[in-house]
Amino acid sequence: MSQSVSSNALAGVGRPHGADALRAAFTQVVAVVGLEARKLAHDPSELLLRAVQPALWLVIFGGVFSTIHVIPTAPYTYLQFLTPGILAQSVLFIAIFYGIATIRERELGIITKFLVSPAPRAILVGARALSASMRGLSQALIVLLLATGLGVALNFRPEAILGLILTIILGSALFSTLSMIIASLVKTQERFLGIGQLLTMPLFFASNAIYPLSIMPAWLRPFALANPLTYLVDALRNLMLPTPGGLFPLGVDLTVLLAVTLALIFIEARLYPRMAQ
Repeated sequence: MSQSVSSNALAGVGRPHGADALRAAFTQVVAVVGLEARKLAHDPSELLLRAVQPALWLVIFGGVFSTIHVIPTAPYTYLQFLTPGILAQSVLFIAIFYGIATIRERELGIITKFLVSPAPRAILVGARALSASMRGLSQALIVLLLATGLGVALNFRPEAILGLILTIILGSALFSTLSMIIASLVKTQERFLGIGQLLTMPLFFASNAIYPLSIMPAWLRPFALANPLTYLVDALRNLMLPTPGGLFPLGVDLTVLLAVTLALIFIEARLYPRMAQ
């Protein structure tokens, strides 16, 4: 980014309009996503380490509960029921700690460079959320390979795979934006890690990831229905199982996820400039 562009942006003049604004926004999105792609290419070991957790859940937890038949998941086997939940868990666990990257970029001065760009803040935050989805998609490939290796029957029709990709992008964007909101409020890695660890387990266990809502205590069900992870899991079950296995229609799940994501992007767009302070 040239010095003249940065100066105009800081002065609040010379911002593009119309088609120029769209081109500037697209350029910003490509730049942010490209930055994330380069980081993953330089250090893919993180993704390999992240594969350990879903493998343990599917092989050990799924294997044990498939044997003892204590969780009612008919007409699906427990491993079929569990696989979309573990994929959603992987997306959550990766995305919820995405804010650490934001804090590091603040310390390196990268946030300031983003903020002087002419792109609207909502576009900038949306680009960051979109770039986070690459990690979620890599986890999807790992979980699908693991499940296939374990003999889990899943839906691999082209339209289901396309829907799966879009759903993971949306879920990753939702939880990574939530993570950025936390990072904008706390600003230090230590406090962020504490809050992130505090959130992940309640979000995971107060959802339908590893057991159906029907066997939850009555007091827990309202929390599960207010939990966006529930709708991510439900959408994945509609797409991944041989016949749709969600509680709600796929359109309802995606509408809830999109609405929450847009609301979080709006909130973070207001908070994002605080990261440069």
